[in-house]
Formats: sequence, structure tokens, C-alpha cells
Amino acid sequence: MMTLLVQGWGVLPIIVGGMVVYVSRRKHLLITLLSLEFIVLGMYCFMLGWLEGVGHEMYFSLLFLTMSVCEGTLGLSVLVSMIRTHGNDYFEGFSIIQC
Repeated sequence: MMTLLVQGWGVLPIIVGGMVVYVSRRKHLLITLLSLEFIVLGMYCFMLGWLEGVGHEMYFSLLFLTMSVCEGTLGLSVLVSMIRTHGNDYFEGFSIIQC
């Protein structure tokens, strides 16, 4: 049980750091996507440590990892299409009405 607490407190700065970057740097889509992936990585490490500490199977962690990879792929495809059409990844120059 003690390793579960250490695992949780060790991963908490990763999740909080990702949230701080997500809230403070919202001009670029790439920085936003990287901070979201950082949060997901922290959640995955916490979940992996929790499942290992409790003694459950790791199937849910594999499902979570698969869904996070799909989320990252969709985010990168939106980033590439946005750069191809608008030339940059600034949210300020992006308007839904023009599309």
C-alpha cells in the first residue's frame, strides 16, 4: 500500500504540470496537444501503478493506452490539416466561419 501512495505522489506533478502548460500556453495547437499527451501519460503511469498495487489484470491499461494513441493520432491529423490550409498552428488566425 505504501508503494501505491509513493506512485501516486510521484505521478501527480506530471499531471499538474501538464495541466498548467495546457492552461497557460493555449496559442499553439502543437503545445496544447503535447500537454494533453503529457497528462495522459501521467494518468497511464498512475493507473498502471494502481492496477499493479491492487493486483488486478492489466487489460484496462492496454485499452486506455490504445485509446490515447488514437487520440494523439487524431490530434496530429487535425494539426497537419490546419497547417496545410492556414500555414500555421495559431488559434488566433483560425476561424471556423471561413472554412
